[in-house]
Amino acid sequence: MKMISTSLFAIILVISSVLSLSTAISTITLNQSIKDGDTIVSSDGTFELGFFSPGNSKNRYLGMWFGISSSTVVWVANREIPINSTSGVLKLTTSGILNLFRDTSDLTPIWSSNASSSVQNPVAELRNNGNFVIREENDDNPDKFLWQSFDHPTDTLLSGMKLGKNFVTGQEWYLSCWKNSDDPAQGEYTYSMDLTGYPHNAIWKGQNLTFQTGAWNGDRFSGRPKYSGNTMYTHKVVISKEEAYYMFEVIDGSVLRLMINQSGKGQRWKWLQQAQLWNNLYEVPKDRCDNYNICGDSGDCNINNTPVCGCLEKFVPKDVDAWNKSDWGHGCTREKPLDCKKGDGFRNYSHIKWFGDLNDMREVPEGGRDLFIRVAFSDSDRAKLGASKLKFSLSVSAGVCLLVLTLAFCIWKRKKNFMLKRSKGSLKSSSKEHSNRSQKEDLDLPYFCLSTLVEATNNFSNSNKIGQGGFGPVFKGLLEDGQEVAIKCLSETSKQGTKEFMNEVKFIAKLQHRNLVRLLGYCTDGENKMLIYEYMPNKSLDWHIFDEFRNKLLDWPKRFHIIDGIARGLIYLHQDSRLRIIHRDLKASNILLDINMNAKISDFGTARSFMEDETTANTNQIVGTFGYMPPEYALDGLFSVKSDVFSFGVLALEIVCGSRNRGYIHGDHLQYLPGHAWRLHEEGRSLELVHQNIRHKSCYALEMIRTIHIALLCVQKCREERPDMSTVVLMLGSKGELPMPSQPGFFTERNIFGNDASDFTTIHGR
Repeated sequence: MKMISTSLFAIILVISSVLSLSTAISTITLNQSIKDGDTIVSSDGTFELGFFSPGNSKNRYLGMWFGISSSTVVWVANREIPINSTSGVLKLTTSGILNLFRDTSDLTPIWSSNASSSVQNPVAELRNNGNFVIREENDDNPDKFLWQSFDHPTDTLLSGMKLGKNFVTGQEWYLSCWKNSDDPAQGEYTYSMDLTGYPHNAIWKGQNLTFQTGAWNGDRFSGRPKYSGNTMYTHKVVISKEEAYYMFEVIDGSVLRLMINQSGKGQRWKWLQQAQLWNNLYEVPKDRCDNYNICGDSGDCNINNTPVCGCLEKFVPKDVDAWNKSDWGHGCTREKPLDCKKGDGFRNYSHIKWFGDLNDMREVPEGGRDLFIRVAFSDSDRAKLGASKLKFSLSVSAGVCLLVLTLAFCIWKRKKNFMLKRSKGSLKSSSKEHSNRSQKEDLDLPYFCLSTLVEATNNFSNSNKIGQGGFGPVFKGLLEDGQEVAIKCLSETSKQGTKEFMNEVKFIAKLQHRNLVRLLGYCTDGENKMLIYEYMPNKSLDWHIFDEFRNKLLDWPKRFHIIDGIARGLIYLHQDSRLRIIHRDLKASNILLDINMNAKISDFGTARSFMEDETTANTNQIVGTFGYMPPEYALDGLFSVKSDVFSFGVLALEIVCGSRNRGYIHGDHLQYLPGHAWRLHEEGRSLELVHQNIRHKSCYALEMIRTIHIALLCVQKCREERPDMSTVVLMLGSKGELPMPSQPGFFTERNIFGNDASDFTTIHGR
């Protein structure tokens, strides 16, 4: 009887679970809501969505988890704004927007799906792949979804999700870890696709790169070993004009997930049904050599060696003492400088992962790629080459030899006549060449031969020209290794000169930050002076915000991301870099944008460095651009970090409204852009300053108004009242109360018909 009762009880449990699954709903309609304690379940039971409390926390969050493992949360809606009670409710509006409320009496949503268009009969559905979507009730076409959670990942990538960017909408897909097991708010680490150079995935800790996979080679990431036993999933990288992304897709029915954890590890997990637990298939960084650039530039990491770091052939440690103490971060340098005239050679390395300028290199068995590195020939190398040339020359016919000798004589004679004409200036030229050589030795930066740059730019053809600045023309180039670069040439008619050229090389060579443009090298060949930068496919900020059409494509999140990036770059210059730098010419044309629309501060020709305890300096050579200058600098020559703060404030206002401060004209008054912004702020009408295409986005209204308020604090007339850049970044990232701004500098009205054109010219003191 006992056995029958037990069996009957088991049958009842099975039937109950089946009935429960069959009656579980996977959608929310206009007549339904999800309260704390309710859930919706995907039709196959794989995923469940509802309210939960993470770890030991009592806070409540709306999230999604695996039906097989309720503790494995894969998506969180209100990760930054928890609910401190069990009264939360999720509702779907008639316009197809999901709103999350603290309770039914509070009409202010703490999270919203912000769907971009409306439908007739909206429905929110939890699909079998873990995508929570809003769609038309009778339309199952993914291209017509109003909103989907796959576009807003937290710390987990599921099969079919994208990691990358949509270039049309600006939508970015990246993972960000939880703060800790009790708090799903965004933590320190992010996992994203980096489109710098060849596509690759990367892990960041704040602004610092900690790991990168190596470039995608069409089959896998080159920095990872080849894995032939994978039958569970496929993965791919897709690049088009509209988007670029990484994706994996399950092919054998396995339950897989990719995540970034709180320790900065990228992990791929598989559910083991029989054991009822998750199995870690792999994680990165896997070993010491996976840590980004552990061996420094031109250093190579091999996990099987002791020590793991070594220099490439014909390279030696930059800092021998530090290297011997296992401090390899300084990297390696060439044992002998390259000599284009005498000839260099190439050394082939196989199965190598690397990134950018010969950094983050490691040996990858059954992976990596071939790397050819230009090295200086040794005397024995040249002897072998000379012997080879001699052997070849002896095999040439006498007639050809005679022709060669005749041509050589003609060339020699022409050169001799030319040198005679220049004999009077020979001493001066010799001194100049000696100076150039000394400068090259003092600069810790790769030197590019002119012939290399000529080849990279198709002889500096007009079709390769991408810009023109005060420095001179800028050309796009393609180096032998496939890297795209921007080459800035100092023209004879340039307003800048050798002083500014050397100033930029000196400063930017020592600066490394995500929001500063990266200088790859330089070239000085006679009168030719060139700087070689990483290529910025999205050009400069002014190309976007001051163009009538392109300005309309910049939504508010993009604008705010750019403003925040500029602010973070300035913090680094003012506080965190080895040199304390004041830029002195911060403006829209000096902000470049990479493929992900990340802001990069450029053009350090007029920058100045400060001593650690120095706060203010005076100059009688005013440099920079009127309209971005604070009054104390334009009138009295006083500059400080607060000069850059003023310029940042003007620039932020330009980004918000899409209009130049230079020549700004308003129909109601004759004030500059900061003056107009201050007037609107005083009247409580700040939103009117925002570009008309985006000001209607009410979900961002408070952030727009706050950004204008912060910009006005930066352009205050008295420099002591302006915040420093670290305070600016804190204010941009928080919601606390802000101090009231006072009247901005250059607030007074002007005569627009008067001769005030000089107020907005770019000048360079001599």
